[in-house]
Amino acid sequence: MTTGIDARLERIGTDGSYVIVPMDHGITMGAVTGLKDIESTIDGVTSGGADAVLTQKGIAPRVHDNKNGKGYIVHLNGSTTIGPDEEDKRMTGTVEEAIRVGADAVSFHINVGSDHEPDQISQLSEVTERAQRFGIPVLAMAYARGPGVDSADPEALGHAVRLAEELGADIVKTGYSGDAESFQHVVESTRLPVVIAGGSKGTDRETIEMVRGVMDAGGAGISMGRSIFQHEDPEAIARAVAGVIHDDLSTEEALAEAGLALEA
Repeated sequence: MTTGIDARLERIGTDGSYVIVPMDHGITMGAVTGLKDIESTIDGVTSGGADAVLTQKGIAPRVHDNKNGKGYIVHLNGSTTIGPDEEDKRMTGTVEEAIRVGADAVSFHINVGSDHEPDQISQLSEVTERAQRFGIPVLAMAYARGPGVDSADPEALGHAVRLAEELGADIVKTGYSGDAESFQHVVESTRLPVVIAGGSKGTDRETIEMVRGVMDAGGAGISMGRSIFQHEDPEAIARAVAGVIHDDLSTEEALAEAGLALEA
């Protein structure tokens, strides 16, 4: 790593752990709940304890005045749910564009095991090489997805995170295997900080229990979108997540301190 990468990693995390809220879903799903007034959502999640938010480059003007001094990541590829193949992520930006709009880091999505894996491997390799020149960290969103691939299989997830390290990423995001014991294999498959995706929104307890499991397995945090930005109180759920990741709270402690109901 370069000094620049180290410095910028500190802007998007806290002492090597990460609460990142991706809100690039507008390109994928449209202006869904939580993204129409994205300014208020960004203010809420960063006030609640998120270390960084993530969007596509065009949303940058709506980010900076509302992120309360927290970090900013620009995502560099995408697809839509109404297109011919959602797994076929195409380039939407460059490292240089991300720098111009004030990003502290960039991210790139790769579906390991999909028909589009070869092109995405090449593209991620190009992104990491370019980012290294400028001292910009790369968050690789490396998922196990494709024909015959179990997206929660710890072996497949371990392969995905290792691929990200092999290609030069600085942080890797992947799916959750379902429990701390199996996820430990995923964490041990790389020396990179491993953060998890949230997927579709569950109950508050389910969300926080999943975050607790990741940390118990040695993970570095979360990069969780809909479970946070579509919550009825994004600030509160961000505070609960941050409580587990940054303050080592239990599920019950985190929910209570955030003022969320301790539902079963």
